[in-house]
Amino acid sequence: MQHSIQPPKARKEKLIIKELADETLVYDLENDKAHCLNQTATRVWKYCDGNTTVAELVALLEGETNATVPDEVVLLALDQLNKFALLEETPEMPFQFAGMNRRELVRRIGIGTLALPLIVSISASTADAQASLLPPGRCCGNPTQCASNNCAQTPVCVPPPPAAPSTKACV
Repeated sequence: MQHSIQPPKARKEKLIIKELADETLVYDLENDKAHCLNQTATRVWKYCDGNTTVAELVALLEGETNATVPDEVVLLALDQLNKFALLEETPEMPFQFAGMNRRELVRRIGIGTLALPLIVSISASTADAQASLLPPGRCCGNPTQCASNNCAQTPVCVPPPPAAPSTKACV
């Protein structure tokens, strides 16, 4: 099936990208959000250069996976990438695919050998919003963690689980 959406372009500015064996982690400095892309979503995203069409994305995925890739898999990936602001421009999705979710896609095309695209996202508050300093007696690693700004050697500090015991505590 041919789709006339504009070739998508991946956003690369103000992102910290870490590629791992089975996924790609993306931290969005603009929106303070962290995203985890599975292999399928990563493959689609890395080929979004503003010139590669949906049909070409499908062909590239098929070449990498040696499996038939329905257009809907690429369209779902693009919809998710767009939802999480990982594309520079919002591609206009064909009406029947806009807002499509994984469950609807499985119903439509069945389960195949290729993992459906998945992006998991969490909000990461700024450091200032998360700042709460430790009270006296709590285990610490350095003075900046303590309300008193004093982290000193103690005989034994037993923190609440699951942290390991430490030899320093806020004074």
